[in-house]
Amino acid sequence: MKYLETYSNDPEYNLAFEEYCFRHLPLENDEYFFLWQNGPAVIIGKNQNAYQEVNDDYVRGHNLKVVRRITGGGAVYHDLGNLNFSFVAKTKENQTIDFKRYYIPIINALEKIGVKAELSGRNDVTIDGQKCIGASQSVWQGRVLSNGCILFDVRLEELSKALNVRKEKLESKGVKSVRARVTNIKPHLKRDISVSDFKAELLKAIFELEGQEPVEYKLSASELEGVKKIYAERFSLKEWNYGASPKAEYSHYERFPIGSIEVFFNVKNAKISDLKIHGDFFGTKDVAEIEKLLEGCEYEKNAVSKKLAETDLKAYFGAIEKDEFIGMFFR
Repeated sequence: MKYLETYSNDPEYNLAFEEYCFRHLPLENDEYFFLWQNGPAVIIGKNQNAYQEVNDDYVRGHNLKVVRRITGGGAVYHDLGNLNFSFVAKTKENQTIDFKRYYIPIINALEKIGVKAELSGRNDVTIDGQKCIGASQSVWQGRVLSNGCILFDVRLEELSKALNVRKEKLESKGVKSVRARVTNIKPHLKRDISVSDFKAELLKAIFELEGQEPVEYKLSASELEGVKKIYAERFSLKEWNYGASPKAEYSHYERFPIGSIEVFFNVKNAKISDLKIHGDFFGTKDVAEIEKLLEGCEYEKNAVSKKLAETDLKAYFGAIEKDEFIGMFFR
């Protein structure tokens, strides 16, 4: 395994760097790991509706960037008090989302530093029941990107003000507020260290567990041009980061064990149109394929069921039953 450095705190550039590494770095004999930091920003999941997840007045008033990542899951607040990690590796073409495989090295490394953390729920790491790490993942053409956000010394009051979190999600976690649900790692350490010291110790611990010395892979000039291209064509654009606010006659939100799903659609001439699917679910396939498949479908339960008969919804949303998804259109 080799490690990478982005040499940037710009969230738009860093997410472009991450995507380039995920899609283009050679994986025949190597895996890659990097730790990186963003300036103040809200990072939303690939399938989320930015206009619902972000406190827009607060974000604009405090000059926070809003950036959409290419992995699923929910919105997170970043500042220089948190540390992000990314693993890029080979995987099987039909690989399902697997957080445990990439969380275990992080949890073991934290234990070496003196922090007792544990896996909780579908994609969280907690200390004494409070979330300190959240992760997301994407699988594409035999490659996996597993990334996460480590709360080391984040301004938690800013976090709670920048995000809009639905009551249903908080209730599913057994808490009444975002602030009550999360904790920083720093107070749980027996010594006072900076985030840069924590980064260095975590990097060392990760590679010790691999039985290796850290060796940096430096992107070439042409590879860095590839990063800049992705930055210019995706992450610097409001069209990608915010997307269009769905304008729909019908909508329905539901929270499942695999996360939230919300459908927005119109019905024209008794047929489904303008379908948009949002949520903090994780899947290995793009829900745009489902939106396209159901466009123009007769707005009738049997017709929708027939359209989806050959479709494995678990590849798009995780472990959800087909009847549960179809039922969302007819509530």
